[in-house]
Amino acid sequence: MDYNQLSFQLAAVTRHAGQFIRQEAATFDRSHIETKGVHDLVSYVDKETEKLLVAGLRELLPEAGFITEEGTEGANRAEEYNWIIDPLDGTTNFVHGLPVYCVSVGLIHHQELVAGVVYEVVRDECFRAAKGAGAFCNEVPIHVSDVPELNSSLIATGFPYTDFTQLTEYLQLLSAFIQRSHGVRRVGSAAADLAYVAAGRFEGFFEFNLNSYDVAAGILLVREAGGRVTAFLEEGDPLFGRQVVASNGLVHEEMQATIRETWK
Repeated sequence: MDYNQLSFQLAAVTRHAGQFIRQEAATFDRSHIETKGVHDLVSYVDKETEKLLVAGLRELLPEAGFITEEGTEGANRAEEYNWIIDPLDGTTNFVHGLPVYCVSVGLIHHQELVAGVVYEVVRDECFRAAKGAGAFCNEVPIHVSDVPELNSSLIATGFPYTDFTQLTEYLQLLSAFIQRSHGVRRVGSAAADLAYVAAGRFEGFFEFNLNSYDVAAGILLVREAGGRVTAFLEEGDPLFGRQVVASNGLVHEEMQATIRETWK
């Protein structure tokens, strides 16, 4: 299968879904917000966007199954290929009118990422990657930064918002990164964070309690842009293991060393 050509087609489907989100953002009313759990927001925009994506992706690869955030009816897993979909990564930003939210879609062959797109809706930036073909933003090649040390790096993270069992360790970790870098940013979308690492805007990103649909496309973007992605302490699977450390590769060991000081 030509994964690069498939990623072009995936980008078109993802952009189409993003156009729907952009249209709805203009008139969105917070009364339409629902919750899936404490502080875990969802809206009709998430659900309808996911339906659009599932319909479009079925035409691209009819044999593929789905791993979805919103559980669109009939979107079930398959044995060989599966799309991993986050229709609106950054829902909290969206409902509060903050302009960082993305459509994120990755494709796995068995357990291997082979294509992915993160479309940042407000900035109209389409980040695309395919296995062995590199990474692009609006079809311009992108590469991770060449900053060699953590002290000169800008780092991204995400704050826990539903599971606070490791909040103490996380705050210690956050404190260490704040003191050892140019700064730490929290933009509210893991998909955007990973795309920004791939594009050289951030040198690194770390977060825990993530789901596969938050990170699937972004992990491939970072790797195809020349970076490195692991789990915390480099143990486990960053795609399904709920922990991600991504970097330009050059500062990865310093990031992991910092994590080892506090994380259990």
